[in-house]
Amino acid sequence: MSGMTPEGKVKKKVKTCLELLGAYYAMPVASGFGNAGVPDFLICYKGRFIAIETKANGGKATALQLKNLDQIIEAGGVSMIVDENNVGNLKEMIQESIK
Repeated sequence: MSGMTPEGKVKKKVKTCLELLGAYYAMPVASGFGNAGVPDFLICYKGRFIAIETKANGGKATALQLKNLDQIIEAGGVSMIVDENNVGNLKEMIQESIK
């Protein structure tokens, strides 16, 4: 994983976890045509909608990213921010969130 950004390393670990769980996921590409602030991962797992924003090196979600994560919760989904400090617990976090 050398040459990969710190956030890229977190994203790689998230992908591995989601694949091990058998979850469906998509990673929206930021562009001038998309919705700004959409989380890095949009996931369907065991019938639940889950969104994950990834960060690294103490990075904080922007106000727009937080607004999107809050809107997902308000719509009945699950959202979380994952960084190098909690990515090791992601499987448990996801499983707990769908109970």
